Amino acid sequence: MARLVLVRYLKKVVLIMFSVHIDKIGEMAVVECEGRISQDDDAFRLRDAVTAQRDARTIVLDLSELTAIERGSLGMFLFLQRWAQDYDIRFKLFNPSKFVRERLRKASSISEFDIPTLDEMMALLARADRQYAGAA
Repeated sequence: MARLVLVRYLKKVVLIMFSVHIDKIGEMAVVECEGRISQDDDAFRLRDAVTAQRDARTIVLDLSELTAIERGSLGMFLFLQRWAQDYDIRFKLFNPSKFVRERLRKASSISEFDIPTLDEMMALLARADRQYAGAA
């Protein structure tokens, strides 16, 4: 019984964690988000990861593995978009889950974001890869 409780507890810990991984392809940075953005520390970690990509021409926030976002953290997406505009960087949100899209819609901010389709994202990746290969 104690082992079952521990396993359930450990699963909860894994579910609430947030991690960020960055892949750079030429002048494009793909910032992969995983887990939940549930605390200010998570939002600030995302901000730091994105704003460190000042040399990128395009930043894609890959939300494929983001399971939840607290309402207060939505403002960070808006901040990052404005920051990117200030630095003449294209900022895109890729593959937000239904839950995240709904949060954005309720906050009336979904129309402010560039959310590429899978085909558009594949074209962006192919273009960045060709540019990277040509520069190497």
